[in-house]
Amino acid sequence: MYIVLILFAVSILLSTGAVALVLKISHRKGWYDHLDDRKIHSGNIPRMGGIGFTSAFLVIMVGVGIAYGIKGINIIRFLPCAAAMVITLFSGVYDDFRTMAPRYKVLIQFAAALCVIIPGFTFEKLFYDGSGFLTNLGIWRYPVTILWVVGLTNAINLMDGVDGLAGGLCALIVLFLGLIFFSFSGVSKSFFFCVCLLGVIIGFLAFNAPFPRAKIFMGDGGSQFLGLTLSLIPVMKDSLMDSSLPVFYAAALFAIPILDTTGAVWRRLRDGKKIYDPDKSHLHHKLLNLGLNARGVISVIFSLQIILGILTFAAVRLEGIRSLLVLGAAYIIAPLFFTVIHYLNRNTVKKANMQNAPGNEISGPDASA
Repeated sequence: MYIVLILFAVSILLSTGAVALVLKISHRKGWYDHLDDRKIHSGNIPRMGGIGFTSAFLVIMVGVGIAYGIKGINIIRFLPCAAAMVITLFSGVYDDFRTMAPRYKVLIQFAAALCVIIPGFTFEKLFYDGSGFLTNLGIWRYPVTILWVVGLTNAINLMDGVDGLAGGLCALIVLFLGLIFFSFSGVSKSFFFCVCLLGVIIGFLAFNAPFPRAKIFMGDGGSQFLGLTLSLIPVMKDSLMDSSLPVFYAAALFAIPILDTTGAVWRRLRDGKKIYDPDKSHLHHKLLNLGLNARGVISVIFSLQIILGILTFAAVRLEGIRSLLVLGAAYIIAPLFFTVIHYLNRNTVKKANMQNAPGNEISGPDASA
């Protein structure tokens, strides 16, 4: 177990050093995040932080595979997945410097998804098979896994809108994934993967957390890399697990980015806009409209993620109907939360529009009513 602690510490230190170096170079080169009406920050803040922690993660994983030969690690089998991470990172970094057409992004993400399923990393079930609840995907595991990889790659990218939000959310998801794999297989390939990824994210958050404000952003390169890498973890199979994590259990743990992205796609289709057209109606925007600051936003979202993580972990460890009941609680809580925030935000915006409408200005003795 001491190897786990050493790797965790090394991951944090290497990521911290790499991000600090990128921060220094970014200021020297003027690699700042561009400002527009959707951004909530001000000033010159670099957006290349993803280069730092992703480089640290890739170096550490190569070192782990070569130096320790952790049980169950097959370096050759994992090479296509490493290639998927690299091409996703480079395409995201390119998009940070020069805007890439959405169709090319999707093609690259689709290619990355193929790299994941080629060595056999796919979902196999919708549910666990306790008490007869067996739902094998069969041939459908390939399109489902491709949709999962492409969807999450974009979902994490869309969550990157408040200091520390995307990184902190990913850290919590990785933490619970690590606990799930450890509960099944102990110190295994998937557990080591989670430990190293959690460490490099924490190293990045040292510069990205809103205390008092972020010094660097992860950029599209970092967010898309995290999305791709996180999508890979649930489909990794350990020696003591009979299959990858079932789809509905994995989706419960990722419910926040999934629901946020689903809502964004629905809004744009409903309004006759392109799916990739940006807007200011994501979950973090709505919470900001309700009067929360960056710290308040991440506190609320992180609290929900912890609840979902606990429920998912419990559902994984339970069997039969108890597992489904706990899992069902997660599927009730997450949509209910989004629904409540949606209507609170809509009422807030409606009141603000009424107050700002011509002729509705309040003056005189009743102005403070």
